[in-house]
Amino acid sequence: MLSRIADSLFWTNRYMERADGLLRCTMTNYILMFDKGVTNNLSWQHILQIFSNSNEAAVEAMQFNTEAALKELLLNTGNPGSLKCIMGKARENARAIQDNITKEVWEQVNGMYHAINAPNLEGKLRSYEALELVDTFSKESILYNGVTDTTMPRGLGWAFMNLGRYIERCFITIEVADKFFSMIDYKLDEEKDILQWRPMLLALSGYELHLKTYRSAAHNENALHQVIFNKDFTRSVFYSLNRTSKYLVDVLQENNTEHKDAISKRFGRLLSKVEYTDFDTLNNNNLEAFLDDIRTELAAFSNMIGQIFFSYV
Repeated sequence: MLSRIADSLFWTNRYMERADGLLRCTMTNYILMFDKGVTNNLSWQHILQIFSNSNEAAVEAMQFNTEAALKELLLNTGNPGSLKCIMGKARENARAIQDNITKEVWEQVNGMYHAINAPNLEGKLRSYEALELVDTFSKESILYNGVTDTTMPRGLGWAFMNLGRYIERCFITIEVADKFFSMIDYKLDEEKDILQWRPMLLALSGYELHLKTYRSAAHNENALHQVIFNKDFTRSVFYSLNRTSKYLVDVLQENNTEHKDAISKRFGRLLSKVEYTDFDTLNNNNLEAFLDDIRTELAAFSNMIGQIFFSYV
């Protein structure tokens, strides 16, 4: 497989996963901000910090302005993390590899691209249609995952696509978790109510699983365990890394690169750091550093993939 094709397969799925994460967070926050009695401290600040390049002053100005936040997150072409920019990049990559993806996958990406570029969207965001609009894009994002899973052939291209998907999913989970735990200054021993964690868990589609899985009142520890270590939660860091491991093996089996051992060892260290960390050792003093270490190692691994397989300089 040509490196440019592998590159576009990887980044098409990575951008689509990023769009999915953005829409999940946006939809959750939009709905919960109506529930003022329960979420008095909820704002757009953490979502904007993850998916916007705005400075702190701009974020503060938008944090309680839903209309401005939605415009920034969905339509602002000056924000590389906006849905419009993400879909532009996803379509650009998908267009370059139409012979390597199914017609259904291309049509789904292309359809979402044209939908976010419709001329009347800004007006809808200022009206009662805003919620319906975000919900529609969320469903289209879910549909993309279903179309991809059911129509793409299982081969080397599929492996590259899923490397992109699970690397991006892992990044998003780390960023979301980091923002919510920073709200309590990473103080795991200062117990919070489950409602403290409902926005985070809903944004990661894990709230129902949490209620069915965790029975103790140690809500801080339970929430941390789910998003980082729970092997059955499809958006946990461990699950995402475990799936990344599977597709990395598939890619390396098809590519006899001289860097095979180096990239395997780098990823092995990252996976082991999560898999073999004693959960009970995480506390107020080391949680922030732990999350930052995973993020840094994941970024280094992602860059290494680009250098080895996509001929990045």
